[in-house]
Amino acid sequence: MPIRDQIAFLASPVAIAQDALRALTARYGQCAPQESNVIVALGGDGFMLQTLHATQALPAPVYGMNCGTIGFLMNEYAETGLTARLDAAEQEVINPLRMRAITKNGTSHEALAINEVSLLREGPQAAKLRISVDGKERMAELVCDGALVSTPAGSTAYNYSAHGPILPIGSDVLALTAMSAFRPRRWRGALLPKIAKVRFDVLQPKKRPVMAEADSNSVRDVISVEIESDPNIQHRILFDPGHGLEERLISEQFT
Repeated sequence: MPIRDQIAFLASPVAIAQDALRALTARYGQCAPQESNVIVALGGDGFMLQTLHATQALPAPVYGMNCGTIGFLMNEYAETGLTARLDAAEQEVINPLRMRAITKNGTSHEALAINEVSLLREGPQAAKLRISVDGKERMAELVCDGALVSTPAGSTAYNYSAHGPILPIGSDVLALTAMSAFRPRRWRGALLPKIAKVRFDVLQPKKRPVMAEADSNSVRDVISVEIESDPNIQHRILFDPGHGLEERLISEQFT
């Protein structure tokens, strides 16, 4: 069956994405995501992340078309020529981070993050965190507004805003980045192997409460957070030739 008969269109609720959905389904038809061989996401990067999470158990790759603002994970929107673009698209495979957060009442919460897992202070006082990597303490006390662990795919998002490094998509590393580090003064973070297991322990959780967030899934009042890449989950994203994540990550460093 040709690819044009197996496209599933998904759109964010904003008006421009809904208009695009109506135009594209009228031209190319509509297929259920579980029966499709490609999923086209219409929206911005936030909707792309939602789509990747929602369809991670399906075999179809996801091709995004930008109907939002930045659209770093998206291709340019065009109503015509879509089937040819899909046939020529290049695939990038990314693994998400798995977060396991323990709260003050002992509850365990798990979530996946395609971009990053972040810890943020909840109150007016700076957070105090202990950092361990693969079971070995690496920093006894980090005083900061927060810290995050980012994938290469997410390194131009929150991580970059916090002055973290941009990571090439094939680098097999993670970025551990501090936000407004007070002690050690201006500590920027570290580069870690992709297979590393990072643990944050919250010091003085009653006085200095901390929340954890994995791609907008928030957990308040955490006392510890463990983060590691999950190689068993693969998100397949399609990009127009010459505009894949590798090229975008390199270009971003020269803008």
